[in-house]
Amino acid sequence: MKLQKLMSLTRKAVDEFSMIQPQDKIAVGISGGKDSLTLLYALCGLRRFYPNPFTIEAITVSLGFDGFDLAPIKALCDQLEVSYTVVETEIGKIIFEDRKEENPCSLCAKMRKGAFNEAAKRLGCNKIAYAHHKDDVVETLLMSLILEGRIHTFAPVTYLDRMDLTLIRPLIYVDEADVKGFMNKYELPVVKNPCPADGFTQREYAKNLLAALGREHSGTKERMFTAILNGNLPSWSDRVPKKCRTKDEKKADQSNT
Repeated sequence: MKLQKLMSLTRKAVDEFSMIQPQDKIAVGISGGKDSLTLLYALCGLRRFYPNPFTIEAITVSLGFDGFDLAPIKALCDQLEVSYTVVETEIGKIIFEDRKEENPCSLCAKMRKGAFNEAAKRLGCNKIAYAHHKDDVVETLLMSLILEGRIHTFAPVTYLDRMDLTLIRPLIYVDEADVKGFMNKYELPVVKNPCPADGFTQREYAKNLLAALGREHSGTKERMFTAILNGNLPSWSDRVPKKCRTKDEKKADQSNT
């Protein structure tokens, strides 16, 4: 996938769900994986011409594992002219050594999000961006159906009232396969996740299940994603398709792409 296509799909999500307003300061969570680095590229590209001016802060929450070399990511942020902050924590030690959690992912995610949100507020950000893509949207729906007995997936935009932050997910129209293609084409400096629980999660189960469904019934993921768009789920029903925008908004689109 080329950068132009990535920015087009990102802008589609940003526009349809009104993710970015003028003078927003957006904290991008950088895990070191392909998804977060792709999101950083997408927002940096969008920043050059989007009619609502905004700034970006890149933040990595380090869990304290050895061998987590972030120098390549720092170099990328310098190249993209983005301020980069690393938040040092002992989350890994707390979960795997002190508490010896049998199911560590939930607590780890909660602690990482807390550290990330606090850093975003400290840096003066009013929004935070996660790198969830289309596959993540559908996989979350599957997990909710199978494990929780409800029809649910995360929202494109969520206001976190306790932190006074707005969470946006600009990659929701991007397929994971395209993220992989972008990673390879642009040689993203992916840093391997040192977490010992990596690859042994409920999400990995949902990912494999979705792939199996796709092999048996071609187009399964796209149909499920369309069902989410049309299913009147919270926040998703706020979508404003391009054809419904005002003449001024369409004119701005044409002049800035």
